[in-house]
Amino acid sequence: MVDLALIQHMTRNEADMAFKKRAQTIFEWVNPQDGQLILDVPCGRGFYLNMFRYAVPGARIVGAELEWAIIRKAQANVGHLGVPLHNANIYRLPYPDNTFDAVILSEILEHVEDDVAALREAYRVLKPGGVVTITVPNADYPFWWDPINKTLEALFGRPIRRGPLAGIWANHVRLYTMERLRSAVRAARFVVEEERRFTHYCFPFIHNLVYGLGMPLLESGLLPAKMAAAANRLTFDQNDGAWWNPINLGLRVFNFFDRKNTINEPPGRSTVNLAMKGRKAHDG
Repeated sequence: MVDLALIQHMTRNEADMAFKKRAQTIFEWVNPQDGQLILDVPCGRGFYLNMFRYAVPGARIVGAELEWAIIRKAQANVGHLGVPLHNANIYRLPYPDNTFDAVILSEILEHVEDDVAALREAYRVLKPGGVVTITVPNADYPFWWDPINKTLEALFGRPIRRGPLAGIWANHVRLYTMERLRSAVRAARFVVEEERRFTHYCFPFIHNLVYGLGMPLLESGLLPAKMAAAANRLTFDQNDGAWWNPINLGLRVFNFFDRKNTINEPPGRSTVNLAMKGRKAHDG
């Protein structure tokens, strides 16, 4: 199993405290080994692909993504690593049955109309005994993670789903309860092996700060070089290091709020994410 210290090293520049817990959960549940074939769908900008290649170079990781604009960003980020990147629809993956040892479905089911169909396609391409790791946004998310939408939901039942103020609802069809997620996973024939809830304590408006402001600035190239180095998710061994760097100051503040979070919060506590580990039966 990948050492926790290595995961913490790879996420030391990470401002999204929920991403840290997602990465730890995915690595623990996939438990990548040399020779394993692992699919990340959608691979987005390639952050998990980069982490897996860094942590377990002998594992074979494949990225699939629907949007060409995002694939181009992934190519820029991890293309030099020789990681295969495929344009693919999650309902019709271009892989034979029983291909992969593990499939990562991180922050995708909330975007698709038919989550059970997406899960069944993951089931199809998994080898018997293979593992799916799923993370989704929790319908019972902490108020301070996204105060704007939490207030709008309470008052009007209508969150903002598009634009810089969309927060946790950005381009999402739904958020999840654990019961809703469990029902969908079982409907796709997976055996549910483990469940987690994580990230309760958070800095106010952090979703808007990280994804509405920080990421666009970083990708635009407008940040000064030392600030960009401190914020970069891809360069695990680089950071300006200076405590007065504004990015590092921000990370210290965010980490202060994150210090009380555990990898699995108790039921009934609001959290940013829900996670579920499923397995394809050996006779599946």
